Amino acid sequence: MEKAKVYFTDFRTVAFGDGLPTKLKKLIRKAGIGEIDMDGKFVAIKMHFGELGNISFLRPNYAKAVADVAAELGGKPFLTDCNTMYPGSRKNALEHLRCAWENGFSPLSVGCPILIGDGLKGTDDVSVPVAGGEYVKEAKIGRAVMDADVFISLTHFKGHEATGFGGAIKNIGMGCGSRAGKTEQHSGGKAHIEEDLCRGCRKCQKECANGGLVFDEAARKMRVDQDHCVGCGRCLGACNFDAIQFNDSAANTLLNCRMAEYAKAVVDGRPHFHISLVVDVSPNCDCHGENDAPILPDIGMFASFDPVALDQACADACMACAPMPNSMLSDLMSKSDFVDHHDHFTNAHPDTEWQSCLEHAEKIGLGTRQYELIRL
Repeated sequence: MEKAKVYFTDFRTVAFGDGLPTKLKKLIRKAGIGEIDMDGKFVAIKMHFGELGNISFLRPNYAKAVADVAAELGGKPFLTDCNTMYPGSRKNALEHLRCAWENGFSPLSVGCPILIGDGLKGTDDVSVPVAGGEYVKEAKIGRAVMDADVFISLTHFKGHEATGFGGAIKNIGMGCGSRAGKTEQHSGGKAHIEEDLCRGCRKCQKECANGGLVFDEAARKMRVDQDHCVGCGRCLGACNFDAIQFNDSAANTLLNCRMAEYAKAVVDGRPHFHISLVVDVSPNCDCHGENDAPILPDIGMFASFDPVALDQACADACMACAPMPNSMLSDLMSKSDFVDHHDHFTNAHPDTEWQSCLEHAEKIGLGTRQYELIRL
């Protein structure tokens, strides 16, 4: 496969010169975003609005820069993300939008509407075939994401406690999955009910098509019939009280492969473009309600039509940097029993790895790990 082109610029600016949002606009134009026909088209810009309490997510200024370029090209851009499978401040559209507003994202600040991709309760999804999928045959993707004509990912590249790092593929694959889709990627198991949280409202039972939920009239509590539950996650979005949980986490490699297949389902068959900013490289996901000090220095902005090459280029740039002092990574490296994996992300989370995600993504045709880095 021919090498993919990945465009790069750093975060340096000069006094009285262009600011970083303008620099980002120039980068994505140079990388070829203008080659996409956006005239009159709906353009989904997928990003993470950050959990409440976390301040390492990408600033709204960067989102506005991308939305402005899409609008200048004739598109109808909107920012989007899908609801989370876990209890938090983004598990339904009302809380998700309020979280986005509190973190500075509004139509006024980003210059375009904000839509939660899988609807009010995280159940508004569509089943999308995965061409070449080995682990997922049909991905459950937020409907608004799939309704768009053009797809753009805007990613905060950082460490991650389950997948090594969170890059473009994770932003697309995990991020665009509905609550049931996220459950499918994360879990190898079935639902269980936290009885002290169950209100006996029976709303979850209406979502179950497999007879996996049985109501205990005496206790006024819902039960899971393990023989009939298929672990689809549909019930998750129906419960307003966080009484339904999935605890059997998929192994890291399986999670990475499912995530890559979900990403392929999202981008196949339509124009797509990808941007990653390696800044505020926190050790954990922006889904955390806090963020630790960056483990690596701010590196720059990357853009490409190929999400696999983009992730590889960002990872390579990170590996070429020295860890930041007074960070979780430097603390771990100073311990007497530290084992050097020669990989900053695995050193930060020794039970993770990220190579399998990129290897599988390349195998199923999502992109290539071979790239030419073009510095601007």
